[in-house]
Amino acid sequence: MTSLEAELRNTRRSFLSRGGIGLAAFSSLLTNQGIAQPAAGTFPLPDDPAGVAPSPGPAGKAKRVISLFQSGAPSQLDLFDYKPQLAGLRGSELPDSIRQGQRLTGMTSAQASFPVAPSMFKFAQHGESGTWLSELLPHTASIADELCVVRSLHTEAINHDPAITLMQTGAQLAGRPSLGSWLSYGLGSDNQDLPTFVAMVSGSGGQPLYDRLWGSGFLPTRYSGVKFRSQGDPVLYLSDPPGISRQLRRGLLDDLQSLNELQLQQTGDPEITTRISQYEMAYRMQTSVPELTDLSAEPASTFDLYGEEARRPGTFAWNCLLARRLCERGVRFVQLFHRGWDQHLELPKNIAVQCQNTDQPTAALVRDLRQRGLLDDTLVIWGGEFGRTVYCQGNLTATDYGRDHHPRCFSIWLAGAGINAGTTYGETDDFSYNIVRDPVHVHDLNATLLHLLGIDHTRLTFKFQGRHFRLTDVHGNVMQSLLS
Repeated sequence: MTSLEAELRNTRRSFLSRGGIGLAAFSSLLTNQGIAQPAAGTFPLPDDPAGVAPSPGPAGKAKRVISLFQSGAPSQLDLFDYKPQLAGLRGSELPDSIRQGQRLTGMTSAQASFPVAPSMFKFAQHGESGTWLSELLPHTASIADELCVVRSLHTEAINHDPAITLMQTGAQLAGRPSLGSWLSYGLGSDNQDLPTFVAMVSGSGGQPLYDRLWGSGFLPTRYSGVKFRSQGDPVLYLSDPPGISRQLRRGLLDDLQSLNELQLQQTGDPEITTRISQYEMAYRMQTSVPELTDLSAEPASTFDLYGEEARRPGTFAWNCLLARRLCERGVRFVQLFHRGWDQHLELPKNIAVQCQNTDQPTAALVRDLRQRGLLDDTLVIWGGEFGRTVYCQGNLTATDYGRDHHPRCFSIWLAGAGINAGTTYGETDDFSYNIVRDPVHVHDLNATLLHLLGIDHTRLTFKFQGRHFRLTDVHGNVMQSLLS
């Protein structure tokens, strides 16, 4: 090393340790509950070298989001997209004019035949809106006038992992921040004692769900979601080890923070600020999380509403009830993943079980939020990563059929803050195979969600490896017709 290089190195270290970047980063921890956050409504811009943009507009109608993600892809044909004309086409070959040579998965590409499989389930109109819903969803039917059903969502991904990753992060390849992390980064927290972003998983079977789906990607790791577990401590290592008192733990954390501050001053590593803030959050959660998960004060009427499964940790019903309790306490984003919707075979039997497990708590959550005055500023989203084919995978019998993956069109619903309730948006062809009116891409959906939270999706960016990234990449339009 030359003398000039040594001098430059010492100068940089001196700058960091004497009030430069390191101290500036640490001082930011002293504001906004000990976690460095951008101000609500101000985001880095590609053309703004200072990295701060003016507010993108007035505050959004939504303050928080609950995402009820049905992993595995529920069949739109059996739940939301009513196609009565298919009854007369049962067993007939899917017309080439409908399929249009579109890509198939490896699970059905070798089939010699693609017989049409109408839904076995009855549909009826519900509410003043007349929303068509399957008999599999009687509880959802009771909240029909709260819903905006979107029948025309579409994606490019045809397999589960890239499709789920696209829905959660805006890209098919892993490595981008999740939606909840973007919201944590852009809007900050409303509660010092709980995470800004919480994820919970229920159900069994189907595709694996990786922690990166609620991870922060290239954003600082303090914006990652915190996964609540169903057994033991809701969050790992929340309890004090045997023989360690709260007073001793507090002292250990204080000493550890002093060491981290010294390291921060020397290196300016922003991940050290994450380490400090997360240790402090964990300490506060030792009190806040047990209170959150203690349902003993909930009246019997709560369990009448959500069902008795809401008493059992780890069930979808339990998670829905916790989602309401988290929202009451100011948590910004709650992500519930429920597995088991990947029904390639024996769909009628398996989808009935899934609906039995999820229909009542889903409707209960919406109704509970409404009666507590929370639905007006809470956005609820229900849906999976893509749809299912109209043609049968495997053998079509009088009582059984399966359906393959179908990215060209699928259905979701939204409810709550700013949503045009009691409406159905978009239309598919007679086979629920192609969109014929009002398509909505995943990027459009995410742009709309951010808009409802008061964020211009083109302005919420983060510079990484020389490029300013955003949730919607270079795509996305706000779907005004979905909004009230």
